[in-house]
Amino acid sequence: MPRTTPAYLQLAAILRTQILTGELPPGAKLPSETKLMAAHDISRSVAKWAIATLKGEGLVIGRAGSGVYVRDGSRLIRYAHGRNMRAADGPTSPFARDAEQAERTPTWDHDSRHDVADDLIAQRLAIEPGAPVMRTSYRFAADGEPIQLSTSWEPLAITAGTPVEWPEDGAAVGVVARMDSIGVRIDDFEERLTDRPALPDEAEALDLAPSSAPVWVIVRTYYAAGVPVETATIVLPRGRYELVYRVPVL
Repeated sequence: MPRTTPAYLQLAAILRTQILTGELPPGAKLPSETKLMAAHDISRSVAKWAIATLKGEGLVIGRAGSGVYVRDGSRLIRYAHGRNMRAADGPTSPFARDAEQAERTPTWDHDSRHDVADDLIAQRLAIEPGAPVMRTSYRFAADGEPIQLSTSWEPLAITAGTPVEWPEDGAAVGVVARMDSIGVRIDDFEERLTDRPALPDEAEALDLAPSSAPVWVIVRTYYAAGVPVETATIVLPRGRYELVYRVPVL
C-alpha cells in the first residue's frame, strides 16, 4: 500500500508554497490554529505541528501574545575566515559584527562558571581530564530573535587571576581581544562543520520545531603558537544563517 503523507506535512506544504510564492509575504500573519482547523478540516495538533515544521525551516517566527508571522527570509551572514578580528572597525565580538553588518541589533545572555574538563574537552584543549576550565554558555539573538547557541571552554591555567578570567566581565569583548589584553596572541583557529537535528533543549532555546529541525554545528578552537586557548561548540539554525569562508591561497 502506498504510504500517505501525514496531514501536518500536507498542511505545511500548502503554507510553504504560499510563503515561497509571495501569497503570504514577509511580515504577514499566518492564520490562527483555529482558522486553519476550520479551513482544512484538521485537528489542532495537525495545525500546531504544521506551524512547528515551518518554524524549524526558518520560514516563520512566533511572537508571544501576537501570533506567527512570515520571516523576511534574510539570513545572518557569518564571515568565518579571519573575521577581521584585529583590523576591522566596529565591535570586537564576531557575532556583534555579523549582526550589525546585517543591520540587526545583537544581544546575548551568558552563564559562566568554573568547571573541569571532561575527556572530550581535555582533548580539544590539549590538557589533562579534570583540569580546571571556565565554561560559558551563550544564547545570541538578532533583533530579539534567538539565532545562535554557543558553549565555550578556556583553560584556567591561562586566564585564572587575570582581568579576563570571567569572559563577559571585563572591558575586552571577544576571545581574540580578551587574549590580546593579557599578552596571549591568537594566530589561528580551526573550525569543524557538521549538521544534525537540533537536540530538544536547543530546539526550545532557538524556537525551532521540537524534532528534526536541522542545525549547523561548528566546533571551533583558537590557538596561540600552536597551543589551544579556547574551544567552543556553536549551534546555528540552518535556515537562519549563511556561512561564508574566504581562504587565502598561499
